[in-house]
Amino acid sequence: MPEGIDPEQGSDGLVYDWNLVDSRRPIVRGDRVTFFDESLRDGIQSPSVFDPCIEDKLRILHLMDSLSIEYVDVGLPGAGARAVADVTALTQEIASSGLKIRPAAAARTHLADIRPIAEISQKTGVAIEVMAFLGSSPIRQYAENWDVDRMVKMTVEAMDFCRQEGLPATFVTEDTIRSRPETLDRLFRTAIDHGATRLTLCDTVGHATPDGVRAIVKFTQSVIAAMGMRKTVLLDWHGHNDRGLALVNAIVALEAGVERLHGTALGIGERVGNTSMDQLLMNLRLLGVIDRDLTRLGDYCDAVSRATRVPVPVNYPLIGADAFRTATGVHAAAIIKAQKKGDTWLADRIYSGVPAGLFGRGQIIELGPMSGLSNVHYWLTARGVEPAPGLAEAIFAVAKASDHTLSDTEIAAIIDRERVGQNAG
Repeated sequence: MPEGIDPEQGSDGLVYDWNLVDSRRPIVRGDRVTFFDESLRDGIQSPSVFDPCIEDKLRILHLMDSLSIEYVDVGLPGAGARAVADVTALTQEIASSGLKIRPAAAARTHLADIRPIAEISQKTGVAIEVMAFLGSSPIRQYAENWDVDRMVKMTVEAMDFCRQEGLPATFVTEDTIRSRPETLDRLFRTAIDHGATRLTLCDTVGHATPDGVRAIVKFTQSVIAAMGMRKTVLLDWHGHNDRGLALVNAIVALEAGVERLHGTALGIGERVGNTSMDQLLMNLRLLGVIDRDLTRLGDYCDAVSRATRVPVPVNYPLIGADAFRTATGVHAAAIIKAQKKGDTWLADRIYSGVPAGLFGRGQIIELGPMSGLSNVHYWLTARGVEPAPGLAEAIFAVAKASDHTLSDTEIAAIIDRERVGQNAG
């Protein structure tokens, strides 16, 4: 295959892809990457969101499963009675509905937080992964008046309790990306020695750049390798978007050797939010890293948007109202010509870097001041409206004189007006 030609981009080589020239495709140990959805826990920590009712959470859980997302954080039961009830209901739903997604629950490295997880696991008969987190950066240590000996003691107690209860344990260092290597080395070794089978590296405040991601992953891999645990201890990446780098950082973490990536629908979360799970899945699908049915990504995002009352920006990638919508004459004409060739593949890519159909979406052609007459003919044909003499021209004249894209209601009013005029004539 010639350099720059993607075999998935059409048999005629219509797309020359500079992304493939000297590219480093993400490589995962065992060619395997999994996803951990934090929408129902870390995501709803945003001060602007509403904590969804359990009915909405259950619907969102099923949509996650439909996207083959492998893991879900069902909550932090140590937060109180409602959290316990919701975590129990979500875990029971996974079992009773035979969902493939696996539950995890967050906990501080305190037995008071981990004990409710053990109790829910016993009640439901489902193994719940414990995500035991501990702030590890010097700035956090200073604020909390912690020393490393105390942090080690907390880690030992948490990991030993998980092992005693037969719960899979992941050790999560908050603010990993700003933590000293000697502190991380000691905490990681302690956690692994006491039963942790995963380490989660966190960019809790959105500080990381791609170089920082590579460095922290490489360092952690060296600790694991020195312990002879390369094949038994896996790595997670959990990022935030304060610098607008969360998505690219997650992809870089995957390239660097992380096996499991965390994210939330629409990137909801504290401050400016977490890594966007939907954008992550979309990009890894387009990169050829994963191959799964993502036609329900829009349903997933819409459900989270409604349940948390977080509006989707019109220009949001993939699912925003404008993602596949054009009223520009030149762009619309190219799409229309492609469709007239009977080539759906071509029509979906001629003016789009993201093929709409691959994700259950479609191209939308509308009418506005930048439109051409072909937009009007397309609009009428798509809706089964017979273009009487002068109708297309009348609509076109209104569109060109407008300062916005016309709504269907506005166009329908023009059609009605023209019909009345013709009947009167």
